Amino acid sequence: MIKVAVTGAAGRMGSGIIRRITQQDDMEVVAAIEMPNTPLAGKDAGIQAGIDEIGVEIVGSEKLEETLKASGAEVLVDFTIAPAAVETIKTATSCGVNVVVGTTGFTDEQMAENVNNVKENNVGAVISSNMAIGVNVFFNTLKKLAPLLYDYDIEIIEAHHNQKKDAPSGTAMTAFEVIAKELDRDPEEVGVYGRKGLVGKRTSEEIGVHAVRGGDIVGDHTVMFVGQGERLEIKHQAHTREVFIAGVIRAIRYVPTAEKGIVSSMNDVLGLE
Repeated sequence: MIKVAVTGAAGRMGSGIIRRITQQDDMEVVAAIEMPNTPLAGKDAGIQAGIDEIGVEIVGSEKLEETLKASGAEVLVDFTIAPAAVETIKTATSCGVNVVVGTTGFTDEQMAENVNNVKENNVGAVISSNMAIGVNVFFNTLKKLAPLLYDYDIEIIEAHHNQKKDAPSGTAMTAFEVIAKELDRDPEEVGVYGRKGLVGKRTSEEIGVHAVRGGDIVGDHTVMFVGQGERLEIKHQAHTREVFIAGVIRAIRYVPTAEKGIVSSMNDVLGLE
């Protein structure tokens, strides 16, 4: 039985993850963490997630270390915000707890700190900008297509709900980085984020990245390869957050036996090349 701690336990993703874990035969929720000094402290995490009591009380993140040690958690799942997640990963890894992280918006410095904490504490980790199984097949497809369509114009368009705070999405940025790497282009030099005014003629090397925000869009990502007389569009659309949670469950199963001291990707979880 895999013992799992969930941060952001009362949020949309956290609640969904708790619900799904309770449906599994090989894992259980042993800790539920919310923001520091949360008014939800003491409430049952199952009730808060819309299911029956599970006997796990929500605690504030100021008690994260003691909660992880007392609960015997083997895996911590984090879907929060980048600044909080960095501190959570630092604490969890120092406690010897493996981590599964779907939080987006990490800066390069924050991600380097995450990688270092995983390495120094020799734990297993899966950190991915998008846990959806289909999205990771999407990334894998882009990796294979980009070298074939190297002379096509490439544009990335992402759309999310009006409550999303970061842009472009982590998934769009991962798609951009995958393509740039395969084409041996420097992301700092070729990325163009939206266009306005007299921006000049499009260069053959640039890769456009555009963000749309509106309503309750869960997550749409489209990559356009545009040539002379034709275009190829690769698209992934998430209809519900359950697609992300399905990937989380696979990652939870994977991470206890993952190679320690390195950050694995969903490619590793799914066995993709």
